[in-house]
Amino acid sequence: MEFDVSDAHIQHERDKARELRKSRWWQNLAANAKCYYCERALKRSEVTLDHVVPLGMGGFSTKGNCVPACKDCNTKKRDMTAAEWALSRQPGPLQS
Repeated sequence: MEFDVSDAHIQHERDKARELRKSRWWQNLAANAKCYYCERALKRSEVTLDHVVPLGMGGFSTKGNCVPACKDCNTKKRDMTAAEWALSRQPGPLQS
């Protein structure tokens, strides 16, 4: 599915994400974080901010759409929603 999201929207939300990472909310979350996707415990230096609904799909940089993730999961998830990524990792009926 393709979304028509403006470059201005993406840049605005990236700027908001940079500010959100400076917030006390994010600092507290990062201090005791585990990856939202693989549930691995993370050191503060390993935490990345991931948008559950990606900016490219019209997502926003809000507390409800941003989660801590390890670099590996964040990179592999790319531009998928969290649900799409989870489904892509599940074996299908024809896979073993």
